[in-house]
Amino acid sequence: MAPWGNDSTTPSGVGGWLLILCALLLVWQPVTLGVAATTALHALPMRGLPLALLLAARVLATATGIAAGIAIVDRAGPALALARVALTLSAAVDLLVYTTPYFPNNRLPGETPIFITASLANYVVWMLYLARSRRVRSTFD
Repeated sequence: MAPWGNDSTTPSGVGGWLLILCALLLVWQPVTLGVAATTALHALPMRGLPLALLLAARVLATATGIAAGIAIVDRAGPALALARVALTLSAAVDLLVYTTPYFPNNRLPGETPIFITASLANYVVWMLYLARSRRVRSTFD
């Protein structure tokens, strides 16, 4: 065993799937927010306050995700808790977007349950990864 408490077979550091999670939080989420907000802003005069509140919730979830991604890269103490909060907020906002009529979409009838299932599966998988990964444990413990 190495003096720093990690043997050579246990992955540590920000790499592998943890790096992919950081990329999703730091790059993908802000880009998708920008694209969605551009579309939604055109509908703001018609859809009003509910859409504005939903946009604000998406901005908050994205900002929390960015903070979590930065904390993971810096290996900060509260990184995992912040990542869990960011994933939970993002899941809640996705559910609101998919189940309410306020956010503009071009989904066909009957596709909403598929989007909800895929979105929730994505967040559940990432939460399980944070809870069970050897890399995450060795990097943050």
